[in-house]
Amino acid sequence: MTADPRFMRRAIELARLGMRSGAGGPFGAVVVKDGEIIGEGHNQVVGTKDPTAHGEIVAIREACARIGDFSLEGCEIHTTGEPCPMCLGAILWAHIGRIYYGFSINDAAAIGFDDREFYRQFTLPPAEREVPCAELASEEARELLGEYMAMPNKVAY
Repeated sequence: MTADPRFMRRAIELARLGMRSGAGGPFGAVVVKDGEIIGEGHNQVVGTKDPTAHGEIVAIREACARIGDFSLEGCEIHTTGEPCPMCLGAILWAHIGRIYYGFSINDAAAIGFDDREFYRQFTLPPAEREVPCAELASEEARELLGEYMAMPNKVAY
């Protein structure tokens, strides 16, 4: 995998289309495999009223649909902004091998997209987070883990 500015320029173009149409902020992304774009997207949070419709998520969904698999191993993603925690999680779950980004989290924070607090929240114990977390019906939920582990045809991901 090598850095190719053509892919970042396409991500920028998608972001510009999305923000000018009112769909969302200045975020676009393309997923690339073997030098070919297999998924692309721009932020659609405002347009779809969906807080998960970030450019990276849209691009990952399109790429997975196109190749018919949940794994994007061997791919790279070019995204206008350094991924937020949600998008970084999706990139990791998709097994994308490399991330190229145009502007940093600090750059995004300067215009009102501040993910730094989200990253900080992950470092806190669950009960101290802005949205407190607590276990409930743990024994029953853990039984579910046992059921899953006993399934003969489960697919690892």
